[in-house]
Amino acid sequence: MMRTFSFCLVLSILSVPVFAQEPTRTARFAAEYAAIEGSRGAKPDSARLRELFDVNWRHTMIEYPEFATYAGFPGQNDRWTDMSAAAVARRKTAPEVPLRVLRSIDRGALGASDQVSYDLFRRDMEASLEGARFPGEVLQITQLGGVHQDISQMMVRMPASKVEHYEDMLARLVASPALIDQTIALLQRGQQLGVTPARITMRDIPGQVKQQIVEDPLASPLLQPFVTFHSSIPAAEQQRLRQAAVETYRTSLRPAFQRLHDYLQSQYVPRSREALGWSSVPDGAAWYAFNVREQTTTRMSPAEIHALGHSEVRRIRGVMDSVIRSTGFTGTFAEFVRFLRTDTRFYHTDSASLVREYRDISKRIDPELVKLFGKLPRLPYGVTTIPSFMAPSQTTAYYSQGSPAAGRPGWYYVNTYDLTSRPKWEMEALSLHEAVPGHHFQIALAQEMENVPEFRRHIGPTAFVEGWALYAESLGPDLGFYKDPYSKFGQLTYEMWRAIRLVLDTGIHSMGWTRQQAIDFFRENSAKTEHDITVEVDRYIAWPGQALAYKLGELKIKQLRAEAERELGPKFDVRAFHDEVLAHGAIPLELLETNVRAWIARSR
Repeated sequence: MMRTFSFCLVLSILSVPVFAQEPTRTARFAAEYAAIEGSRGAKPDSARLRELFDVNWRHTMIEYPEFATYAGFPGQNDRWTDMSAAAVARRKTAPEVPLRVLRSIDRGALGASDQVSYDLFRRDMEASLEGARFPGEVLQITQLGGVHQDISQMMVRMPASKVEHYEDMLARLVASPALIDQTIALLQRGQQLGVTPARITMRDIPGQVKQQIVEDPLASPLLQPFVTFHSSIPAAEQQRLRQAAVETYRTSLRPAFQRLHDYLQSQYVPRSREALGWSSVPDGAAWYAFNVREQTTTRMSPAEIHALGHSEVRRIRGVMDSVIRSTGFTGTFAEFVRFLRTDTRFYHTDSASLVREYRDISKRIDPELVKLFGKLPRLPYGVTTIPSFMAPSQTTAYYSQGSPAAGRPGWYYVNTYDLTSRPKWEMEALSLHEAVPGHHFQIALAQEMENVPEFRRHIGPTAFVEGWALYAESLGPDLGFYKDPYSKFGQLTYEMWRAIRLVLDTGIHSMGWTRQQAIDFFRENSAKTEHDITVEVDRYIAWPGQALAYKLGELKIKQLRAEAERELGPKFDVRAFHDEVLAHGAIPLELLETNVRAWIARSR
């Protein structure tokens, strides 16, 4: 799973003066868009397109300062996104203006690369307008993320080598009580509309908030950057900034988190919906169908995806049974899974050794990548742990993208909570997915693309991003991994996991499956541990449609590779194939298919 800036983070603007500037900003950008539209005939369409992309990117960075921090765009690190009702309403219609400007540009007059950018931009703007009918802004907190996790996560991702960097962090801390209040207001609006997460998935959230309410401010995850400063910060400045952060925590941050905790515990969680499926929320069937289209970039219906999931489960199960036989194990599938889940040889006894092995695996992958890729990313990555206060409700691992512009590496976050649910046999597949050649590899290469508009370096369909990462797991044998049958079974377990998702996500949200029915199906067909199964099922309940993207994207890449191998025969070059797949950033699967087939034609 990739964890990046999310537009569902509940984050506020810095202060009233900044709110007061918003009409001025809006008017300025409106004038810039109007100037581009008015230059039709006076400038080449390619120049007008580049101007449109530039204006829209700057507008996006100012509108979403957290995204700006992740992307390394300067000057926005002291602010949060304005999530007031007026700002939310304004953003829902905002894509109308750049889309109108785009339509004034003659696509036929553009070069091939600009036409791709034109199509991707249009797709994103049209999807934003289509999705504006659904009140996603009220779903500000789930067990997977929200203000209760994301403020502290943002603090440790911000630049931290100059005094002004710490001033930016402090400014965001000072503004955090306002964002907490905006969060509560949006959650209250969601209750009024009947749009809340399923109650069962919310059970750990008050506890997650409670862990940030501590007596010693410097023990809070929110103030972590103020405990140990960058060596370039003078001692006197360290003392001043630390004292200011501590005072902010005591006087406003801790009370704000207490308000959030009390509201969640006494009102929001008890009144959240009992039903699981998205069909139970207003306009839920249409909302789920929209999510499915956006996440998968396909026209497949939930019923078609459900059937494909069952087919893939049967196929992968056959391969798993073959691997079990190769170990000499003579029991049933269920007995083999029980053996994998309970035998102590497959588990670390301390978190430090678990993390060391993750780092060792990652660094053993690195030198092998030249076998499969002609172009490697320049941005480094590291392995670290998921913060303890959020670990119980998080998946086994996730990736957080770096930023060449900000000088921030990518990070592969691993979960050290409950070591008995972190088997060794899954570690190789997981590392190939989250780090290299999976998420870090693909995202870093996209960020390093040249001669493309900025938006293409930072956004892209989940089906491509997660489909590539799942495909990357299958490259293990070519990189020297899965040498023992247990690790191979771990890779198949991970592939089965994504096939199961096709069944469960659609089953829960469009076919009335119960949570226990989903857990039982997962348990019967996978070696994932009980804790992971429960966390995963609750993730599908809370994030409808997202889990479908992995398997559909992987299947498309594998289909295209098989087609290329068949068409090119001895001319097929796996390094060139991979370079072509990744050359254009994250793109819809339909466009990926077009690009690869054009590459095949050129390579004959």
